[in-house]
Amino acid sequence: MTANLSTPLGICKITGDEDGISEIKILDKDEELSNSVPKVLIPAANQMTAYFKGELKEFNIPLNPKGTSFQKQVWLALNQIPYGETRSYLQISKEIGNVKAIRAVAAANGKNPLWIVTPCHRVIGSDGSLTGYAGGLWRKKYLLDLENPPIQQELF
Repeated sequence: MTANLSTPLGICKITGDEDGISEIKILDKDEELSNSVPKVLIPAANQMTAYFKGELKEFNIPLNPKGTSFQKQVWLALNQIPYGETRSYLQISKEIGNVKAIRAVAAANGKNPLWIVTPCHRVIGSDGSLTGYAGGLWRKKYLLDLENPPIQQELF
């Protein structure tokens, strides 16, 4: 089952079934918005809407992503990154117990099927740079700014 909803980043496509949400991604092309959302996808759709309004900091929906055991291990580590914080690929590779797996961690991060919910956008370069994001760096920056808005430096 799928549902398409509008977000500030484009059309969000949510896919899942009774076993959980298997995919959430922002599409680069226009697709028709869903007139109705299948019952099993309503919690995910509601939580995505609340997230983009700044009303939700932690998702609470059943997840069922498809991937290798290594990818799932990386995605589990991504889910531990708190809202408004970032980690480097090196930090994630250390967390999963394989400091030499930085490139494999980056590759698994890029294959994350649950954008935003499994916060791959919170992973940055060791030097603090915004590196790699399947949805484009402008979306990554938007999400990081949404979670941790820049402080206004001047009044006028």
